[in-house]
Amino acid sequence: MKPRFNYAKVTPGLYEAMHAVEQYIAASALERPLYELVKLRISQVNGCAYCIDMHWKDLRALGETEQRLYGLDAWEESPCYTARERAALAWAEAVNNLRDGHVSDAVYEAVKGELSASDLALLALVVSQINAWNRLSIASRLPAGTYTAQVA
Repeated sequence: MKPRFNYAKVTPGLYEAMHAVEQYIAASALERPLYELVKLRISQVNGCAYCIDMHWKDLRALGETEQRLYGLDAWEESPCYTARERAALAWAEAVNNLRDGHVSDAVYEAVKGELSASDLALLALVVSQINAWNRLSIASRLPAGTYTAQVA
């Protein structure tokens, strides 16, 4: 697939605004491995090859295991994820899937014991942000495989 355009070059203000949100998330109380796992999972659901490549590489650079990454598509059946991670993934998928028009009370009730209201709000922002990145990357056809991990 041939790239269409590089949004960071053609609309630098857009990229800077998106990056500011990324900095806000990074400075939050959410642990980076958790929100990167959520970004990878939502990118898988959305089918964004560039973002899957990016977040897979970033998670590996953070020390994530291949087994947990390979199993992410079936996280509900895998014993590899903590209760907090399961709650974050369930919440993220519910926020991402608004076909029914809302995030159900059942999902909220299931996750609120593991995640604070602040965690839930921040994870909703993470989902919103990765959705924006996914759509920009898919629309512009950013080529997967070109990203180098930026772990500090």
